[in-house]
Amino acid sequence: MTPERDRVPYAFTHDDTAPIPVVCGPVTTPRHPRSKVPEITAFFWIIKILTTGMGETASDFLVHAIGPLISLPLGFAGFAVSFVIQMRSRTYVAWKYWLAVAMVSVFGTMAADVLHVGIGIPYLVSTTAFTVALAVILWQWRSHEGTLSIHSIHTKPRELFYWGTVLASFALGTAAGDMTAVTFGWGYLTSGIVFSVLFAIPLVAQSRFGAAEITTFWTAYIITRPLGASYADWLALPPSRGGIGLGTGLVTVLWSLAIAALVTYLALTRRDVETDQRPR
Repeated sequence: MTPERDRVPYAFTHDDTAPIPVVCGPVTTPRHPRSKVPEITAFFWIIKILTTGMGETASDFLVHAIGPLISLPLGFAGFAVSFVIQMRSRTYVAWKYWLAVAMVSVFGTMAADVLHVGIGIPYLVSTTAFTVALAVILWQWRSHEGTLSIHSIHTKPRELFYWGTVLASFALGTAAGDMTAVTFGWGYLTSGIVFSVLFAIPLVAQSRFGAAEITTFWTAYIITRPLGASYADWLALPPSRGGIGLGTGLVTVLWSLAIAALVTYLALTRRDVETDQRPR
């Protein structure tokens, strides 16, 4: 059995239809053996937030270092290769899954930035557009598959809907984070603090008050993007732009190393895989 210390109070249950309040302790409901996503633990949220910040600074670094005409196709190529690797995998493999998430983060950031910097679309407009796109994807997913549960990702159609949702959420989070920091004038640190609070609300609502699991999961998931990006920008950007000036290159390297270390740990220990899927 999985030790209780491996779980967190906001672990999500796996029932596709009814939310179950979770206080602490292992979740015993088995998921499909071909599930292509990790179990939702503290490790999941930590790595997810790190990938969002890394994608933000990596995108900025590449665009300024080699220019958008090269960096955008390069970002798409990285996304495409990692996506094919993930789709060809028969079950969840830590490094394949998180490589795809990281590349989605980089390319999603570039796509959102192109709309504002390259075309001149205001952050408010792009945020609204990505919100509509995300809502359409989720609606189509629910209509075709009957569930939005992350624990039901074991068929190709569901996996395609899942990654479409992930890509749209990254683009939305990028636009929303820039909108609060720049358009609203909050700055990156204040934006990060605000998104930290917003991130905690659905987790507490699900774990303490039994709020709907699927709704709270996807709400928290979407918020991780502007949350991680706001803190990464605060660390990387110069004081003249509201940061502390570590540089996009250094922040990208440091956060990438942290991601690699955590993913390696999970690959070795398999703590992000449910008890019934661990080797006996």
